[in-house]
Amino acid sequence: MGTHSDDSIREFATRHTAEVEPLHTKAALASWEFATTGKPEAMQRAAELEKLYRGIYARPHEYDFLHKTSVEKFTDPVMKRMHRVLLNAYTGHQMSPEALAAIVDKEKEVAAVYNNFRADFRGEKVPNNVLDEVLHKSSDIVERREAWEASKQIGPLVADNIRELARMRNTEARRLHFSDFHTQSLRLQEFDVDELMALLADLDRASMKGFTEVKAKVDEEIAERCGLTDADASLPWNYPDPYFQGAPRSKVELDKYFANKDLVAITTRFFDRIGLPVDDLIERSDLFEREGKNQHAFCTDIDRRGDVRVLCNVRPTARWMGTLLHEYGHAVYDKFIEPSLPWLLRSPSHILTTEAVAIFFGSLVTTDAWLIEYAGVPAEEAAAVAAAAREQDRMQKLIFTRWVLVMTHFERGMYQDPERDLNALWWELVQAKQLVRKPEGRDMPDWATKMHVALAPAYYHNYLLGDLYACQLRHFILSKVIPSGDMREMVTSPKLGEFFREGLFKMGDLFDWRETIRRTTGEPLNPSYFIAQTKEG
Repeated sequence: MGTHSDDSIREFATRHTAEVEPLHTKAALASWEFATTGKPEAMQRAAELEKLYRGIYARPHEYDFLHKTSVEKFTDPVMKRMHRVLLNAYTGHQMSPEALAAIVDKEKEVAAVYNNFRADFRGEKVPNNVLDEVLHKSSDIVERREAWEASKQIGPLVADNIRELARMRNTEARRLHFSDFHTQSLRLQEFDVDELMALLADLDRASMKGFTEVKAKVDEEIAERCGLTDADASLPWNYPDPYFQGAPRSKVELDKYFANKDLVAITTRFFDRIGLPVDDLIERSDLFEREGKNQHAFCTDIDRRGDVRVLCNVRPTARWMGTLLHEYGHAVYDKFIEPSLPWLLRSPSHILTTEAVAIFFGSLVTTDAWLIEYAGVPAEEAAAVAAAAREQDRMQKLIFTRWVLVMTHFERGMYQDPERDLNALWWELVQAKQLVRKPEGRDMPDWATKMHVALAPAYYHNYLLGDLYACQLRHFILSKVIPSGDMREMVTSPKLGEFFREGLFKMGDLFDWRETIRRTTGEPLNPSYFIAQTKEG
């Protein structure tokens, strides 16, 4: 075991940052160009830069240095944290240049298919937004089934490559003595694997009764609206999205409050009012749909020096209003990280902490306080809207919990044995966790239609844990930061921005996620606040 000092890590980190920072920025810019244009040359440039960037972390002699360093000798907690961040990054990339290049090429190949794919629906090539609208609104079962099946057309185009990616990732993880890539990913995200799976099991048990009751009501409404039997109502194309990952739209129609409104201007006004201005971020963003552009929504920090950007495909709907607040939640976190921190620590503490912030802000769109202040909903309507929205949020939490269980257990099973019948595994989990009926005789790679399985592996649990932390944050804010507990004060007060800026964002990645949560809320991650919001009443 080595006895390297703080100075040795400081010197290593200085040299490392000087090399990796410019590559990180160039790779991020190339990926942004690819996401916003879909151009093959941009994809190729992004892939080559990513190989160079990730290749630095693949160097065995640098990994050996970090691996053999004894952190017990460190006196500077910043250096100790930097060592952990570096060691995790290097461990995840320990592979030959050939293996690294092959994985990056395969990932970019799959990304290009997702980016440029448009489903064939009733003789036209259509974006996901069109299919989503059919599944949200149509009562025509034939149309619904066609839209759902159209959303699955991409599966056979990418399934073989995703399975090959799983094999490749597993090979490299096992070289480092991990049982598989999924286990390696959780460990490098600083999770105790058994602890995480136990937490998910607890949430499985805590959510099942409420979910069963909610789903029975959903199925009953579907059956009544579409003239179906209860059994047929539980077929997958009858739910409000292709995966049943979200609740049906509220009976109180929120879209009317956003029709013909400038959602970007509303976003700007809100964040400015709470003291987290986003004008500069919006100026660099790409927010409206266009041919060849990535159809999803995300936030990216280009350089960890303020160049933060959001990609969306905005339409004037409540869903896209919430998405804008969600993505700019990520963005303000990145923007307000303490700039004097070492570059390597100038990122959110964890995936789950940035997801929590995004979920916190995205959820405000369904509160009466936010709707009155920013969407101009008349006060007399706001109470009814908010009551329906609270029930909607309860349903959403229950439904999304079950969906995350499907995703997490599917990925775990896929990486434990990529050769198994993944089509069957997918539907076993969907039926057991979501109680959605498998269409008779269906044997298609529906699992491959979810982009995260290929390109954001071992990620989905962070959305659920982020929601747990978001509920904990809201409880803390309304009891300590805004002692009145008044939501209207919260969504208009600079105190909210100050809390996030000084109490969370500023820390960056200075502490692991457990310590970050303790410092922001005074207690460890506590599922009770989330579970309370899934109860009736």
